[in-house]
Amino acid sequence: MSGKNQSSKAGSEKTGSKKESLFTKLVGIGRKKRYTQGAVNPVIQRASSIVFDSVAAKKAANKERNNGALYYGRHGTLTHFAFQEAMAELEGGAGCYLYPCGAAAINNAILAFVKTGDHILISEAVYEPTQTFCNDFLKDFGVSTDYFSPLIGEEIADKIKPNTKVVFLESPSSITMEVSDIPTIVQSIRKVNPEIVIIIDNTWSGGVYFKALEHDIDISIQAGTKYLIGHSDAMLGTAVANARCWDRLRDRSYLMGQTCDADTAYMASRGLRTLAVRLQRHHESGLKVANWLATHPKVATVNHPLLSSCKGHQYFKRDFTGASGLFSFVLKDHLDEATLANFLDNFSHFSIAFSWGGFESLILASQPEELKEIRPVSGVDFTGTLIRLHIGLEDPDDLIADLEAGLERIGN
Repeated sequence: MSGKNQSSKAGSEKTGSKKESLFTKLVGIGRKKRYTQGAVNPVIQRASSIVFDSVAAKKAANKERNNGALYYGRHGTLTHFAFQEAMAELEGGAGCYLYPCGAAAINNAILAFVKTGDHILISEAVYEPTQTFCNDFLKDFGVSTDYFSPLIGEEIADKIKPNTKVVFLESPSSITMEVSDIPTIVQSIRKVNPEIVIIIDNTWSGGVYFKALEHDIDISIQAGTKYLIGHSDAMLGTAVANARCWDRLRDRSYLMGQTCDADTAYMASRGLRTLAVRLQRHHESGLKVANWLATHPKVATVNHPLLSSCKGHQYFKRDFTGASGLFSFVLKDHLDEATLANFLDNFSHFSIAFSWGGFESLILASQPEELKEIRPVSGVDFTGTLIRLHIGLEDPDDLIADLEAGLERIGN
């Protein structure tokens, strides 16, 4: 899939000198007339074989296949190109590659830049399957992994080895929501070895609230399954890379057979049109619920980056422009299995489910002893049960009432 970052314009293809707001930009990007064919939305073009009128046409397509020419279905169709171009423009990259899910985007981005004998550094608070991929799969291929605290700063320079090729970040952290000092981390890495590839799982921000590439990160990854799709009905991964890393990421991912279907690319493109509106609602409702939880007598702490109780809150205020709907809180008590099941099983508006980023509210629980197993450096500093919430698009007052009833079920 090509996804070369070209200047994207809406159907009228008119541009103005004034910088567009995010709301306006998301309506227009990836909607060139080539992609819409006169309609409002990009066409859904499903294809495996691309038919050429002549040998010369086939040669020309081969030459320009990385520049938006139709060449072969796995390389992409107009539907894919429209979404890739939009994502590259949204996140400020040289191109965007598409994958069948977020895990595929993460794993293939790392694979593109390592070989046997190499070393990578990863935040200990990343998405758990990323840890498993490194500890099991990469280890078997002779790539070693070391972990660091998400709250590390300049000290990350001390962990870099001569064979370190990749540093992988996620901020806010998965589950516990710590916010990293990204500028300090990146600058410290660059001082030691500017060739190291820095990758971030940027799903939480939707690629909107944190502009990773503007902070000198090389590749910004999203599980498009979440906020980009926005409706919990399709799987997708995206990786937007800067010019330094784009060609290699694209070519290695293509060799690995990574692709997604045209219908999913179309759904993601459609999801972009409402992304800013949805994220604004997630931001407002999430903060309202978080503030309410912070006052509840059964809650020990709330891990929402907009609250001072969240570790790295000061970095969030500096580097992010908004918050999404995912955060967690820790109960004062460690719930036993039966009490926890009674708490989780009887909500009216919160569903028990993996993933997040859709229109619906979700809830999951983690015990501190479980989290210690995936926090190899700093462990955890709490004893109560942790509850992770995704605040959807429902009325926040209804969600608060649901949570209040749930907390009452815990008992005294």
